[in-house]
Amino acid sequence: MTTPVKAAVGPQEKELLINQLPRLKGKKILIIGDVCVDEYVMGEVRRISPEAPVPVLEVEQEDVRLGMAANVAQNVCSLGGTAMLVSVVGNDTGANLLRELCAKSGVSSEFLVTDTSRPTTRKTRVMAKHHHLVRVDYEVRSSLSAEVEAQMVHMVEKNVEDADCVVIEDYKKGVISRNVIEKVVAICKQKGKRVLVDPHKTSSGPFYQGVDLIKPNFDEAVTLAGMDFDDLRNNPNKVVDVGQALQKITGAKEVVLTRGKDGMTIFSGDHITEVPTYARKVFDVTGAGDTVIAALSLGLVSGLSLVHSCMLANFAAGVVVGKVGCVPCEIPELKEYIQAAH
Repeated sequence: MTTPVKAAVGPQEKELLINQLPRLKGKKILIIGDVCVDEYVMGEVRRISPEAPVPVLEVEQEDVRLGMAANVAQNVCSLGGTAMLVSVVGNDTGANLLRELCAKSGVSSEFLVTDTSRPTTRKTRVMAKHHHLVRVDYEVRSSLSAEVEAQMVHMVEKNVEDADCVVIEDYKKGVISRNVIEKVVAICKQKGKRVLVDPHKTSSGPFYQGVDLIKPNFDEAVTLAGMDFDDLRNNPNKVVDVGQALQKITGAKEVVLTRGKDGMTIFSGDHITEVPTYARKVFDVTGAGDTVIAALSLGLVSGLSLVHSCMLANFAAGVVVGKVGCVPCEIPELKEYIQAAH
């Protein structure tokens, strides 16, 4: 069995990453996947309702943000890159709001396809300080019609030449099907573009066959690999087993397995490398995976190795988990975060 190599981040690695940040500027990432508007209603709970045994939130603040693949796109832009966001929205106020938020974040909405038969996904989170009270979802999770799916694939085909790589962001809201993956992979192979996928845990590994890199968390990887959690509990080599199984099932040469406080385990061919986490404080992990795939893709297309790209992505994730909700990682705070790392 291949033994993982532990990658430490010393002064040389930190200097390399900081010097690389200007090279992210202008790199183009084509992102295809589900998008949504994240809405936040925040305040204080000081009493229980006399109408029912539920807390009464006294609203102090409301906020709207880009979520899912749109959050990946805004992170690409905040890190200096250019995001080409291909997705499907409805013909509704949610779509208008999403386009407005895209414009504010520097994300072009010109590649969005409109489907009048479904709403734009919105998720409303009601929160008391950092604590979630309830989430309300407005969405349809059924598959796209053949016509709308064809429009979306055509949008990829028409614009992929301008991209440095392609990210498939699957939140299982209906945008990403096996047919879409097959066609996008075929287009990218023809054009010589690398395909990265941020998978969903309800899929099986073969669903993502053909991609170059897959980035699941550990639980997603176990499910995607068709393995049994109970069999893995007493297995000290479980991370290696899961990652290698996923390589075989998907055909992806590279697997980046994110493991929360335990960092990342990177599988590249026969090489396995462990990268530690750099989060100093964790308030909210919402959207952290989106930040990781954005920073990872930019690192790779700017010339960093996979291991150094994962280090960059881990630092970027460390920035955003210290905040509440889906927020982009900005270059100045990322640079400061890397400099302050021990």
